[in-house]
Order: sequence, then structure tokens, then C-alpha cells
Amino acid sequence: MRTRKLGNTGIELPVLSFGASSLGQEFRNVTLEEAVRSVNVALDLGLNFIDTSPFYGRGMSEVLLGVALREIPRERYILGTKLGRYDLQHFDFSAKRVAESVDVSLHRMKVDHLDICLCHDIEFVPMQQIVDVTLPALRKAQQQGKVRFVGISGYPMKAFKFVLDQTDVDVVLSYNQYTLQNTRFADELVPYLKSKGVGIMNAGPFSARLLTNAPLPAWLKEPEPVKAAARQAAALCQDRGVDIAQLALQFSVAHPDITTSVAGSANPDNIRKWAAWLEQPLDMDLLGEVQAIFEPVKNVGHREGLPENN
Repeated sequence: MRTRKLGNTGIELPVLSFGASSLGQEFRNVTLEEAVRSVNVALDLGLNFIDTSPFYGRGMSEVLLGVALREIPRERYILGTKLGRYDLQHFDFSAKRVAESVDVSLHRMKVDHLDICLCHDIEFVPMQQIVDVTLPALRKAQQQGKVRFVGISGYPMKAFKFVLDQTDVDVVLSYNQYTLQNTRFADELVPYLKSKGVGIMNAGPFSARLLTNAPLPAWLKEPEPVKAAARQAAALCQDRGVDIAQLALQFSVAHPDITTSVAGSANPDNIRKWAAWLEQPLDMDLLGEVQAIFEPVKNVGHREGLPENN
């Protein structure tokens, strides 16, 4: 697995990383055996950055990771989690909860430090709190040696600049905004982040199943024209003998300034398939045809969080 430098942190991440949200049984029931095998297969294939959150499965993802990582030497993986979001409508970015959340995550995953810790979905709260309260508290955990690098995650592009115009972070994680259909992250933010030496991470190359052959879930928030274009693009890829998910993954991983793209599954076969796809060249002709289909809905997304944060 190829790697890239993560901003000014001095660490390198694989271009494809393992997202552990599925271990939280967010999408289906997952057995302990599946969780352990998925983590082991990911590490064996070089996906040695693991991204999780106490929100995923309301702690279940971190707990299962603690079991899966129990016999694996700490130096074999880079571990990132988040804090501040604990349920669909439960957010707590107070300094007290920051300290508690870091300690709970360390306990659940049975490690003595986190490599990365992010403020999770900051667009759901008044974001000045992130600047004035949350990040200083997270920096304190960093000074204590519990966290190596700190940052923020979210969906609206406005959220990142709001924070970074006022303070420094080590890394950021954007999701569903650098895909075949939506490249706002690269268009609007990546040059700004690069100029500041911030580590740049992308999640959701499949855009919550939009860019797969799977049935679109009822909770998918994208507008109907976007969904229609995605079905058309998937059909075109199928006619060419290619899974649109392959094209989507190859495209997201190809951007040289985005250190890593995070994709999650509790199915080891999926992880093997993704790694195999990255060994194959990106079909530029097919990519051009798919991008033409998406052109009328390019960068069309949805609102997330508080209206003023979009």
C-alpha cells in the first residue's frame, strides 16, 4: 500500500485507510469474528491507519477494536478516534467531556495513546466553542501524551475555514466531499490546508453508497437529481464491465495532496477487493464519461448541522 505524508505531522498514512464505523454495527449486525478478521486483513494489506469514533455504535466500534487489536503490536497501526458527538442528537464539546472522552477511548481500545483525535461533526454546534474551549482542552491531552495530533472533522466546507482562520490544528477529515460527484474539498479547501501544513484526510469515497451498485438507503440525504445521475453512472460502468465503486475508490485515492481516503467495512472480502482495485490503473476514458454524467449535479450536496455553519 502506497503512503503519503500527513501535513507537518511527520507521520505517513496509507492512501487507503480502514474506517471502523461498520464495527459499530451502524449498518448491520457484526460478529466479533468478523470484526477481528476485518482489522487483521486491513493491517495485512497495509491499511494501517484505523479511524473510529465513540459515536459509531455508541462505543461499540471502539470496544470491538479493543478486542481486535489486543494481540497486535501497537507499532503496527496508527489509531485515530474522535470526540464531541455521542449520539444522533447528543453533542458535548465541553472541556470536561474532552478529557473524559479521551480517557474512555483509551480504555475501550486498550492503548496508552491516540495518534489522532478529532472534534467530530463540529457543524452541529456553535463553532466558536470548538475554537475557544474544545481544541484547547484537546491540546492539553496532547501535552499529557495521550494524543499525538489533534484536528476537526465535518461536512460543510465553511466549518474548516471558520476554525482554521482563528487557530491551528494538525489534521482535518472531510467526508463525502471528494468523490466522483462532489469535489468541493479539493476545489475549495485543499490548497488552503496545504498552505498551512495541515494534514489532509478524506472519508467516504463511495459517498454513503451513492457510488456503488447497492440499493440506495432511505437515509441518504443527497437530492433526487444526484441519486438519478449516480444510477445512470453506475449503469454505464456496468455496461463497461466495471463496478462504479472501483472507479470511485480509484478516483478519490488518486489526488496527490489528499493523504488518505478512509473507507469502512466489516467484511474482509470487501477490504481485499479494495486493495486489489488500487493495483489496477484508473480508466481515464470511463472516468471522463462518468464525470460528464455528473456535470449537471457536480458539487451538489445537502445541508448538515446548524444553518449558520453551512
